[in-house]
Amino acid sequence: MAAFMTVLESDLRALSAEARRRYPAIKDAAEHAILKLRSMASPSEIAHNEDILRIFVMACEVRNAKLSVIGLACLQKLISHDAIAPSALKDILSTLKDHGEMADEGIQLKTLQTILIIFQSRLLPDDEENMSHALGICLHLLENNRSSDSVRNTAAATFRQAVALIFDHVVSAESLPAGRFGSGGYVSRTNSVTSDVNRNIKRLESLELQVKSGGPSLKRHTLTKPGKLGLCLLEDLTTLAAGGSAIWLHASSIQRSFALDLLEFILSNYVVLFRTLIPFEQVLRHKICSLLMTSLRTNSEIEGEVGEPYFRRLVLRCVAHIIRLYSSSLITESEVFLSMLVRVIALDLPLWHRILVLEVLRGFCVEARTLRILFQNFDLHPNNSNIVEGIVKALSRVVSTVQYLETGEESLAAVAGMFSSKAKGIEWSLDTEASNATVLVASEAHAITLAIEGLLGVVFAVATLTDEAVDDGELESPKCDNDPPASCTGINATLCVSMVDSMWLTILDALSLILMKSQGEAIILEILKGYQAFTQACGVLRAVEPLNSFLASLCKFTIYIPSEAEKRSIMLSPSSKRAEQLVDQREGIILTSKNVQALRTLFNITQRLQNVLGPSWVLVLETLSALDRAIHSPHATTQEVSATVPNLTRDSSGHHSDFSILSSLNSQLFESSALMHISAVQSLLSALRQLSCQCMDATLSSNGQPSNQKIGSISFSVDRILSVLTNNLHRVEPLWDDVVGHFIELADSPNPELQSIALDALDKSICAVLGSDHLLGNPSSKSTDASNDLIEQSKLRLLECSVISPLKDLYSSSQSLDVRVGSLKILLHVLERHGEKLRYSWPNILEMLRSIAHASEKDLIALGFQSLRVIMNDGLPTIPANCLHECIDVAGAYSAQKTELNISLTSVGLLWTATDFIVKGLVHWTREESGAVADPENHEEKAEPNLDSHEEVNDATNCTNTVERDKLLFSVFSLLHKLGADERPEVRNSAIRMLFQTLGSHGQKLSRSMWEDCLSSYVFPTLDYASHLAATSSKDEWQGKELGTRKGKAVHMLIHHSRNTAQKQWDETLALVLGGVSRILRSFFPFLRSLKNFESGWESLLMFVKNSILNGSKEVALAAINCLQSTVVSHSPKGNVPTTYIMSVLDIYEAVLRETSNNSDHVAGKVKQEILHGLGELYSLAQGMFDNDMYSQLILVVDSAIKEAKINSNTFEADYGHVPPVQRTILEILPLIIPAAHLSSMWNLLLINLLHYLPEANPLSHEIEDDPNQISDSNHIVGQKKGDQLNNTYSLFTEKLVPVLVDIFLQAPLKEKYIIFPNVIRSLGRCMTTRRDDPDGTLWRLAVDGFQRILIDDVNNVSPIPETHLTITRSSRTQVWKEVADVYDLFLVGHCGRALPSIRHSAAVHQTDESVEMNILDILGDKILVSDADLPPDILQRLISTLDRCASRTCSLPLETVELMPAHCSRFSLRCLQKIFSLSSYETGDWNLARSVVSKISILTLISRCDYILRKFLTDENDLGECSLPPARIEEVIFVLRELARLRIHLETASSLPLHHHLKEGVSEDSLRRRSHLLVLFPSFCELVISRESRVRELVQVLLRLITEELGLQNIKLNT
Repeated sequence: MAAFMTVLESDLRALSAEARRRYPAIKDAAEHAILKLRSMASPSEIAHNEDILRIFVMACEVRNAKLSVIGLACLQKLISHDAIAPSALKDILSTLKDHGEMADEGIQLKTLQTILIIFQSRLLPDDEENMSHALGICLHLLENNRSSDSVRNTAAATFRQAVALIFDHVVSAESLPAGRFGSGGYVSRTNSVTSDVNRNIKRLESLELQVKSGGPSLKRHTLTKPGKLGLCLLEDLTTLAAGGSAIWLHASSIQRSFALDLLEFILSNYVVLFRTLIPFEQVLRHKICSLLMTSLRTNSEIEGEVGEPYFRRLVLRCVAHIIRLYSSSLITESEVFLSMLVRVIALDLPLWHRILVLEVLRGFCVEARTLRILFQNFDLHPNNSNIVEGIVKALSRVVSTVQYLETGEESLAAVAGMFSSKAKGIEWSLDTEASNATVLVASEAHAITLAIEGLLGVVFAVATLTDEAVDDGELESPKCDNDPPASCTGINATLCVSMVDSMWLTILDALSLILMKSQGEAIILEILKGYQAFTQACGVLRAVEPLNSFLASLCKFTIYIPSEAEKRSIMLSPSSKRAEQLVDQREGIILTSKNVQALRTLFNITQRLQNVLGPSWVLVLETLSALDRAIHSPHATTQEVSATVPNLTRDSSGHHSDFSILSSLNSQLFESSALMHISAVQSLLSALRQLSCQCMDATLSSNGQPSNQKIGSISFSVDRILSVLTNNLHRVEPLWDDVVGHFIELADSPNPELQSIALDALDKSICAVLGSDHLLGNPSSKSTDASNDLIEQSKLRLLECSVISPLKDLYSSSQSLDVRVGSLKILLHVLERHGEKLRYSWPNILEMLRSIAHASEKDLIALGFQSLRVIMNDGLPTIPANCLHECIDVAGAYSAQKTELNISLTSVGLLWTATDFIVKGLVHWTREESGAVADPENHEEKAEPNLDSHEEVNDATNCTNTVERDKLLFSVFSLLHKLGADERPEVRNSAIRMLFQTLGSHGQKLSRSMWEDCLSSYVFPTLDYASHLAATSSKDEWQGKELGTRKGKAVHMLIHHSRNTAQKQWDETLALVLGGVSRILRSFFPFLRSLKNFESGWESLLMFVKNSILNGSKEVALAAINCLQSTVVSHSPKGNVPTTYIMSVLDIYEAVLRETSNNSDHVAGKVKQEILHGLGELYSLAQGMFDNDMYSQLILVVDSAIKEAKINSNTFEADYGHVPPVQRTILEILPLIIPAAHLSSMWNLLLINLLHYLPEANPLSHEIEDDPNQISDSNHIVGQKKGDQLNNTYSLFTEKLVPVLVDIFLQAPLKEKYIIFPNVIRSLGRCMTTRRDDPDGTLWRLAVDGFQRILIDDVNNVSPIPETHLTITRSSRTQVWKEVADVYDLFLVGHCGRALPSIRHSAAVHQTDESVEMNILDILGDKILVSDADLPPDILQRLISTLDRCASRTCSLPLETVELMPAHCSRFSLRCLQKIFSLSSYETGDWNLARSVVSKISILTLISRCDYILRKFLTDENDLGECSLPPARIEEVIFVLRELARLRIHLETASSLPLHHHLKEGVSEDSLRRRSHLLVLFPSFCELVISRESRVRELVQVLLRLITEELGLQNIKLNT
């Protein structure tokens, strides 16, 4: 408030300053007012003091522009802050009137602004004089021709606001509901008619609520003072609008349109005044309505303002408000107005005038409340006209003019553009000044657009009212689950039915016309929305005829099929090729955007009305069938694709998108049938069946091939029936008979396509029903209500039987093989997918399958067997117990049929499945009935159960169950036994294999009595029977199946030679029987031994095995051996086989080998190999059960086999370097039969027997001396060797035996090893000496390797010897090392480093042999002689002497012989010399007693050999004179001199040298590295200083210097 005082004071100062010169009185008054103002605190104090107001009035009265502006501004502030008393209003108005007459525009605007502020403040006039005075100022400025446009516009706006404020004050004073009702003007159009309807509904609902809330319930005659002022103002405005003079307002020449605009504003915003206050209502009835009726009259004499479009628009808007808001109270007037409006449409008036009327009528149509009131007041009233019906017909006539206009096509395009603009939110307006053809077309289009929107508004209004009736409960929703009522009740429902009946035909004609001729997307969408809304309303109202008519009309716009004329016109088009036309026009379907939208609309309608369509479904389904053909037709296209465009160049992305959407909608429609009422679903199925039957009849009546269209329609119907069925599986019972009945009807058709469709549909439908949760019942569940449970089971039984029975009916009744095959395929699919759910249909199914087994058609048998296989593999748990016998019999029937071999074989396999199921059921029942509890921790008993316990368990079980199960098992065994004698080898082999596999797999679950019956009835009889048939069968060769002819001769299928006779095929069967017996014995031998008469069975089996080995084929013999072998071997490790059984096996093997010794054919060889393998395996697994006698028998059996192989050996494989198979088998089993720990005394027996097969001592062999003539006699030696060749086969066996012998020997215990050790060394030495006779052989190399392995093992494993073996071991070791020394002496001296003849001259071979020799020297010198093996000194002396003899070869030979000696001989001699140097030397490291002994022995040998070499060199050099020595001799001397320079010896070694004692004492002892050996050779060095070889002289010089250092002479200095 302080701010207001400050601003006011500032204004007074400005006023004082402005009046300072010319108006001093005003200046003084302003300053005086400032002083008074400072003493005031609020606007109320200012209001009580007239001095402040007076100064501002004085400023205005002087008529000075600046002072007036300041004064008026201050007056506005005082009025706004209520600082002026109401008594001063008259003076202020007088002042404002004077200023309004001033010519200054700013002052005039300021004056109008001040008047508006007065009306907005508490100074609002409350008497007629002031009110008329204030409004008169505004009207004066509005009427004054001298006023500018801005002043005039401001005056009009101020007057309009003043009127609104006045009437607001009247509503408040009369205690009526506050607020304005509506927007005050005509409702503008939105982007769709639906939006207009919805918005106007909300607007009218809010208006009615506002009118009803808070106001008095009765109308009033009396008015308050403000009410009277408002009434006077309303009357004057009405008079002015009629062209008269307003007495109270003192206005005479105001524009009528201005007054009419104010009246329209009052009528639309203050409805409560006219509905509540009778004086206002009378003015409305008598004056305003009279004015409007007069203004509405149309004739050619209308001129002036009344004829202007703007005035006409205002008149029509006022009329519209009266009809919309007051028609209930002004029924007669409203009927007159509406009749006049409808007549105007038909009159020949300007187009703009009709457009204005159409806008009004459209407004009525889009307001559902208004339309309902009008229909109730007029159409339903018998004394009144059918106003709404007339409006609809008038609008329809406007729409129909489009087909008569010369510019019809252009107008339609313009209409489409207007709808498109409206859809985009762009408002279209009419330009009344334009007069060209374009404007004319636009105007016509505007009129048609308004008419179309009006009709759509009626449609949507009816739909809205129908929805309200549904919401109010007067109508049932189409989505309800109950059956719809036969007739409609309720006020709103009856009203809607009457509206539909009165106008549906008119609306349909107009909308279908526009939809047919229009192409714009927006208008098509709007019209289709109208179709949808009206059709849905008809469906809800159960108006069948309008519903069917609208559906039929809509369906016409869904699929466009070119007519024959159009097809011919396209065919004649020169732009397309005839071939493409012929293809594309077969079923040319073009889907335009209109078609697509129409289809979507149809889907929407159907989804909404699916419960109430009833017979109308046929119309929908025919259209959907055509759509389905279009979707799946390669010749269908969208509008954008021309029919003349080749298929390969079309861009089909858009049309595929439309098709995919439509296809999805099509599917969703039928999927939603799950939500439909059951009667509606039945109606839908009936319609589908009707459509299918119509097309089927058409196909049967046609003379030619049935059209694709008819087949497509049938396929569509069937697919949709399936869709409905699958979506209604929860209530399938009332639907199933109709569905399957139609499928069977189609299957009976002679058309193969229809048969295929029907069978496929029947398959899918049966699988769908069986796969549904509805069929899942639990008959074993305990229900609280037994009767309900029985009823439910009965329903399930009936349903299941009704689902399966069509298959049997089809198979038995149909004459078509394809249909019968199809029914069997369906049965197969059902069993594969849902066989586990079947409970009550098994007898019928099994009976059907049994009959198929005896059919003559191969295809039927194959399909029937596939079903049986599914049952046996997956369906046995669900089959009732009383049907198991039937299952087994059916499987036997398929096994015995002769049509298809593979089916018989597979049927035999199915018996295994049956047995497995029976036995598992037996275990389950036994546990359950005996009450036995299994021990989960007894794993051993679980893995190998005690079969004796089964007799006790069976004694405690129910006898009836046991007998039934045994019958089932014996029926399977009997069937397999019978099939085992089948003439077809494949079948009998499969049956025998299955019999023994069953016994082997489930034998532990069989009782003792069952086992005895099985052995006596099936196992051994099968063996005897098969043996008898094998022996008595024909040996004649068979010819294979005849395949055809070639050059006049028959061509037969080739048969393998092992199966080309009946006997050979029975041999295969016999081998399978033996294998089966073997499996049983292997699995249950401990249990079977406890059965009676098993011993006799075992003896007979042994005799059978022996006879089979001796007299049977190779296949049978091997099977017999395997039967005996696997039985004993599998249980030997567990100790379940008594020793007598093992001895019986050994006796059989020994007898067989003895009796087959004279038979050397290939078959006997295979048998011997198998027996030998069996012996090795038997001993390796059962060696703990062998004693010395049994082991000796084993060795004798093997020994006899070796000897027999030696005698009967075939040299064929030996010629290619391969050991014969029997000998190879012997070598493989030898490592397996080494004596166990408790058979250690048998080592000697084993090794002695093996040593017998190594080469014996050769009496002609002798130790080769160092004879100088031996090289020259080598040719004589070679000649002798050729006559001493060993048997080739036996040599190969010996070569392979040597490594095996060495491996076995190394595993022998220490005590047993040293007993046989010398013999082994001696035998290996003999093998090594075979090098001279066979230098290219492998035996001597293997012997060398084995010899060194044995020595290295002995040397490396030197350990403290136990006391018990001390004496025998030392004596044995001495003997062993003597043998070792003999072998080294014989082999190294006589067979190494020699020029031996060889037939292989490969450098690699010679290098390999040389490496072997060097390896022997390395092991001898580096491992044996330096080891801690505690060798006797004489043995050491012999070994070193052997090295020395080998090292002396080069220097001992004559010079002429040295030149002929190969290089490797010289290298071998030098390597031996090097080993002696190595043994004599001492390097930093360990030094022990053994090392010292060896060093002392070797140093003397080394010195002697070096001295001989040096002297021999000097002698030979002198003898040759100028000639040089051979290179080998020179290299030998140089090697010796160098090694002597490097050699360091130990002190202990030096002490053994032959030196004078003063030399030993004089030598310096300050170094551990001694060279005393050089002193011994000093004389030889002195002789060599004169050698002609420079290298020798240089090395001698080095040695002499070393001697000087050794004697310590290098430190002696002579005195000068």
